[in-house]
Amino acid sequence: MNHFSRIGFILAAAGSAVGLGNIWKFPYITGEYGGGAFVLVYLLAIVFIGLSVFLAEAVIGQNAQADIATAFIKTSKSKNKNWKFAGFMIIAGLIILSFYSVVLGWILNYIFTSFGNLPTTPEVAGKAFNDLLGKNITGQIIFHTIIAGTVIFIVLKGIKAGIEKINLILMPLLAIILIGLLIYALTLDSFSQAISFMFSPNWAKIDSDALLAALGQAFFTLSLGVGTILTYSASLPRKVNFVKSSIMVAIVDTAIAIIAGLIIFSFLFEAGAKSTDGPGLVFISLPVIFSGWGMLGHFISVSFFIALVFAGITSAVSMIEPALKFFTDRFGMTRLKATIICGTFFYVFGIIALLSMTGEYKAILTVFGKNAFDWMDFITSSFMMPLAAILTCVFLGYFVDKELLKRIFTTHVSETFFNIWYNLIKFLVPIAITILLLNKLGILDYLQKNI
Repeated sequence: MNHFSRIGFILAAAGSAVGLGNIWKFPYITGEYGGGAFVLVYLLAIVFIGLSVFLAEAVIGQNAQADIATAFIKTSKSKNKNWKFAGFMIIAGLIILSFYSVVLGWILNYIFTSFGNLPTTPEVAGKAFNDLLGKNITGQIIFHTIIAGTVIFIVLKGIKAGIEKINLILMPLLAIILIGLLIYALTLDSFSQAISFMFSPNWAKIDSDALLAALGQAFFTLSLGVGTILTYSASLPRKVNFVKSSIMVAIVDTAIAIIAGLIIFSFLFEAGAKSTDGPGLVFISLPVIFSGWGMLGHFISVSFFIALVFAGITSAVSMIEPALKFFTDRFGMTRLKATIICGTFFYVFGIIALLSMTGEYKAILTVFGKNAFDWMDFITSSFMMPLAAILTCVFLGYFVDKELLKRIFTTHVSETFFNIWYNLIKFLVPIAITILLLNKLGILDYLQKNI
């Protein structure tokens, strides 16, 4: 079988987890919720929620050594074939990859922009970004095609020669770039301000929205609910300590988010910019800051956006792999045929997503106030991923032999560790994710207003 090595699994799973959520989303959410207190809540959510679900997917995958649908059937007590419907997770991954590829295309565009004239004011930067999304159809399609072609080329090579190899290259390069940017940030007067902001708790901004945001970020940053970890773990030899490997992935993922936050806030505070600029922080605020630093600013800008592309590519590759394994294992397809089917799906849907934000096609690709891009994001992050995680927890807590799980876990860790994990999975985690799901769907707000 085409297995990962232990280090290959750690880097591949970390590559899946480390994506735009760490370097783009985590810093701006931290900024919105006041810094240190949010970081602490986020770390607790990673430990008790994120890592618990990560281990849940990992134990199913490594034990069954099969695609998602088959793994659920093989692991269940009754071997009930209806568990094959857990395979719906592969659809979520392909839909996410559709718009994720478009966003990576934007970042690729900014790498080229960084070699030329960077915007000098927020107004100019905002107009440039809006023009890219709203008017530059050809450019977006070209960059989306480059990203899609890169992802398809990598996964065609398989687990060892493709996914493991690219992560062995890109993850160390990503680390080198981020460490370089961190070293530069250390030389800035604002670095101490960034440290204080990220690690001095401001509890005044911690409310229910902040708690849910921390839970959501912890959950989604580890690539949970799309079958990636389960599928990667299926290519991990049974003798490998999956618990230790999973903890390593969580540490790497969290460390990169923290480092990215320190870098970005150092840059922002040095320029006197706000920490609450939201999603536009990377595409509008930072390019303006870089433009004021002359040639050094261009170099830092290129390095920063390359780091984002590297992080995004390793995540993008992980999103298609569950579907490829599903088609090759359950239907006996060749990897080439499965890749053509899945690649065509996410490429076409990516074009629909990018067209839905343009002035020319927005109206016909908007339904109930959301364009196609927003619908893809909403359906996956607000419904499919949380539902998949809840299903995984309920499955392990109530439909799998506890003694089987204990035997697998206690090969690597103490019985106490297993019992804590098992009770989290059976009770606390599904409740927490259900609350997140209800909030994402707007049901909590409705209940608060009507009860």
